[in-house]
Amino acid sequence: MNEDLELSIIMPCLNEELTLPICIKKAKSFLEMYKINGEVIISDNGSTDKSVEIAINEGARVVHASQKGYGSAIINGIEASKAKFCIIGDADDSYDFLGLEPFLNELRNGADLVMGNRFKGGVEQGAMPFLHKYLGNPVLSFIGRLFFRCNIGDFHCGLRGISKRAYDQLNLVTTGMEFASEMIVKSVLKKLKIVEVPTTLSKDGRDRKPHLNTWVDGWRHLVFLLLYSPKWLFFIPGIVFFFIGILGTLVLSFDSIKFSSITFDVHTLLYINTAIIIGVQFILFYLFSRIYGVINGLLPKTSLYEKWSKYIQLEKGLVIGVLLVFFGIVSTFLSLKYWADNDFGNLMPKVFLRRVIPAVTALISGFEIISFSFLISFIKIPRVFQKDN
Repeated sequence: MNEDLELSIIMPCLNEELTLPICIKKAKSFLEMYKINGEVIISDNGSTDKSVEIAINEGARVVHASQKGYGSAIINGIEASKAKFCIIGDADDSYDFLGLEPFLNELRNGADLVMGNRFKGGVEQGAMPFLHKYLGNPVLSFIGRLFFRCNIGDFHCGLRGISKRAYDQLNLVTTGMEFASEMIVKSVLKKLKIVEVPTTLSKDGRDRKPHLNTWVDGWRHLVFLLLYSPKWLFFIPGIVFFFIGILGTLVLSFDSIKFSSITFDVHTLLYINTAIIIGVQFILFYLFSRIYGVINGLLPKTSLYEKWSKYIQLEKGLVIGVLLVFFGIVSTFLSLKYWADNDFGNLMPKVFLRRVIPAVTALISGFEIISFSFLISFIKIPRVFQKDN
């Protein structure tokens, strides 16, 4: 990194010959206006029009992304930067490159990531599709705030700044539009300083459809947020399923219950016990995802993780699993004895299934926990066989 170069203004570009000249002119004017030692980088993503030629003629530095995708282009541009700070903006003339001073000021004041907020700064009429403005962006931004406890109002703003020091900590890898979420999520997980500033969004100057695919890219954003929050993806649904199942089993294992004209009996008990199994699976998936994520550097090692991970050991898991299997086997033999006492003849399903269903649930859950214990030990092999000092 060239310490004398303060700022790189990076624009991902794919066939933007109509708007690229004005974007570069504005960016260069901003650098000159505020006497900033900086550069304009165009990260080309395989343009087949005159974008590259125009960028060179306008005095920008062109770097070529080897892999297609919005995220790839930005990563390529930041990697090529020799500056202390990078500000990223789309090359479609929807963002004002003359108005970058708030971003740079926050970076100078110690912010690691500076996000633009189009809803605070103003969205020109027709600049953002209806679904993006009132459904996609608000919903995904709300999910991001909920999952990661951050106060970012516009997760998908295409104008943002980041220090090169912060970028080097994030290990950003996504290649598509979900890169916008990855940058924020990993910054939150790394406990970096994130600041949001108002920015404006104008109608772009393209003569074609945007590269953004509303449903496909929206789904990719959602999947990314879920995968990086195993608590919301697995743990919370698992706890809900598990406790509903346990409560229902405690009630229905002894007798049916009736509300008005509706009777809940053994058929409901079967579904309730299915909820227990699903709950156990989800909780185990959460534990696996969390441990795997920490071991492979995908998720941070928090103090809470340090506390509960000490209790997840092969031997403890085997004890719990074996006890459940033992309970299931004993309950099964008691059910068989009950059948034998009735000369192996026809039984009343309402009585017999109240014994069998919990037994089967205990067997399945027990073997799941045993298998999970070995699986976790497998991914923690170096730690499992590490001698205590």
